[in-house]
Amino acid sequence: MDITSVQNSRIKHLVKLREDKKLRQNEKMMLVEGWDEINLALSAGYTPNTLLIAPELTNRKIDTISAEKLTVNRAVFEKISYRENPDGWLAVFPTPQSSLAEINLGRLPLLILAESIEKPGNLGAILRTADAAGVEAVLVCDPRVDIYNPNVVRASRGTIFTVPTFELSNQEALSFLRDHRIKVLAATPHAQTEFTHEDLRVPLAVAVGTENEGLTDFWLRQADLKVKISMLGKVNSLNVSIATALIVFEALRQRNS
Repeated sequence: MDITSVQNSRIKHLVKLREDKKLRQNEKMMLVEGWDEINLALSAGYTPNTLLIAPELTNRKIDTISAEKLTVNRAVFEKISYRENPDGWLAVFPTPQSSLAEINLGRLPLLILAESIEKPGNLGAILRTADAAGVEAVLVCDPRVDIYNPNVVRASRGTIFTVPTFELSNQEALSFLRDHRIKVLAATPHAQTEFTHEDLRVPLAVAVGTENEGLTDFWLRQADLKVKISMLGKVNSLNVSIATALIVFEALRQRNS
C-alpha cells in the first residue's frame, strides 16, 4: 500500500484540487473518479498523470497506461472521493486543451450553447446529451460553475472528454456562430412556435439559460429562431438539461426523417 495516511501531503493536495477552482485552473489539472469515467477518458485519447486505486473497494482492472499508479487504503480513498459509494478508482487528468478553431464542423452542424448554467448536475447532464446526440461542441457562456468541477465530471459520466467543450463570453460565442453561419435557436417560454413545429434542419446552436431566469436579453435579441416547449401541468419550466435534450433530439429526428 503506497499511501495509508489521510495526512499525507499528496492526499491533502488532491482534496484541495477537488475543491478549488483556481488551483485547477492554475495547474490545468482535474480529478476524475470512477472506473467507467476513467475508461471513457482513456478511450477518448486522454492519459492521466496519476491513477489512485483502493484495492479494498474494487476488484476490477484498467488496461496498463503510462501513468503513475498509487494504491491507497479505504480511509484515504474516502478522504479524496467525492462520491457517496466510491468504487475505488480516481485519476488526475490534465484538463482538455483545445480551441474553437479545432472544431470539426459537419455540413449541418448542431451545437449546444449553455448560458450561465449554475448547477454542476445540469451542465453534466447537458454534456451527456451532447455526447449521445453527436453534437459538435458545447459552448458554455458566462458560466457560474467550473466545467472541470468534479461534480460536472461525475454528472457527465466522463463525456467532458468526448465532447469539445469551451468556456467563453457571450460575444465570443456569437462571433464564432456568425462567422460559421450557424443560426441561434433560443429556447424561451415566451416564444410563439412549438419546438416541434420549427424547421431545425439548418446549421444550429440550441441556446438554453438558467431555469429561474432563462436566457438573457443578449441571446433573445440575437436569436434567429425562438421556440417553446408547451407544458400541461402546473410548473412553468422544465429542468434545463431535459429541455435541451428534447430540442436537440427533435433536431436529430427532423434531420434523419
